[in-house]
Amino acid sequence: MTTLPAPPEPSPTRERVLVDHDALLDFLTEILVGRGLPRARAREAARALCHGDLTGMDSHGVANLARLYLPLLDEGRADPDAEPRVITDLGAAVLIDARRALGLWAASEAMDLAAERAERHGVGLVAVRDATHLGCAGHHALRAVERGMIGVVTSNCGGQRIARPPGGTVAVLGTNPLSAAAPAGSLPPFLLDMSTTAAPTGRIRQAAREGRSIPEGLLRDDRGAPVTDPAAFDAGLAHLMWLGGEVGRFKGFGLGVLVEVLSAVVSGSGRGPHPDALTGDGGPHGRDDDIGFLMLAIAPDALREGARTDAEELFGVLTDCEPVDPDHPVRYPGWHEYHLAAERRVRGVPLHVDLYEELVETARLAKIRAPATLEEER
Repeated sequence: MTTLPAPPEPSPTRERVLVDHDALLDFLTEILVGRGLPRARAREAARALCHGDLTGMDSHGVANLARLYLPLLDEGRADPDAEPRVITDLGAAVLIDARRALGLWAASEAMDLAAERAERHGVGLVAVRDATHLGCAGHHALRAVERGMIGVVTSNCGGQRIARPPGGTVAVLGTNPLSAAAPAGSLPPFLLDMSTTAAPTGRIRQAAREGRSIPEGLLRDDRGAPVTDPAAFDAGLAHLMWLGGEVGRFKGFGLGVLVEVLSAVVSGSGRGPHPDALTGDGGPHGRDDDIGFLMLAIAPDALREGARTDAEELFGVLTDCEPVDPDHPVRYPGWHEYHLAAERRVRGVPLHVDLYEELVETARLAKIRAPATLEEER
């Protein structure tokens, strides 16, 4: 591949720079093709990676290219040539062995298959084992919406343990994300995308990199005191709390266990709550290999007519609800992300200057050109 001159480096006084969305997709695609992925799958992986930056979930976007996905490929934990294999096919339900495929594209293909089966059966369920990190679960749930369906995604963290059960002293579960997306007629799609812990580790580490404190309720120390220094997490001085905080922690914990059941027990993937988890020292341990997914697609008009109309009315009632503050109208999950993504596709994707410099270095090592900046965002 021809070596191209690097784009001008951003000024060190900037906090963020803007990069054209299509140029960023092209760059990420070339990087992944250079690591051995087939071009179509590299492109799909690039789309999944960009979703975080488009929707404001920066901690799950391009920042993870050099921190998570390239190391997975370089260390052989993800196989760029992997061809997932069907283990069981019951029509509406399918079990797939991903064979260490990069989750960024493997999860999307699994949801596409679930949607295809839902077109035939009204519902399609695809369980996946031996996979790797899928990025933003919401990106894959939205693929069902693109076909007029409801999409549900769960993913465990394989053998990685990050969070302790309430009252426990050993980490046994991952952040175990859960996502659901649904068509809303002419309104933006509903999209719920969350970890079952109070925050994902990516958000904690991003705050640490940027030197920001975090609010109380995300981390606590071994005595139960709140921790606002995000660096304390990787230093082993704090651990993640569950969604719901101190009072509602059993709700978040229960959802985390549910995700483990749906993702790992159904597929036969690696599990956080495995007997070897009990040998941990209390802090994060294990590796996020052999991850399990569950992809569920539901055709809302399969059982009766009028479901789509009812959905639009449902979400319309929510947005029509009189707000406490007129400057902050009532919105549902997915509304703001939809509009933010549309804006950034046109205006450019904001990247922190330090992240942009990482991309420039990644490009230099790959002997390709990094995407040029458009303008700074202050």
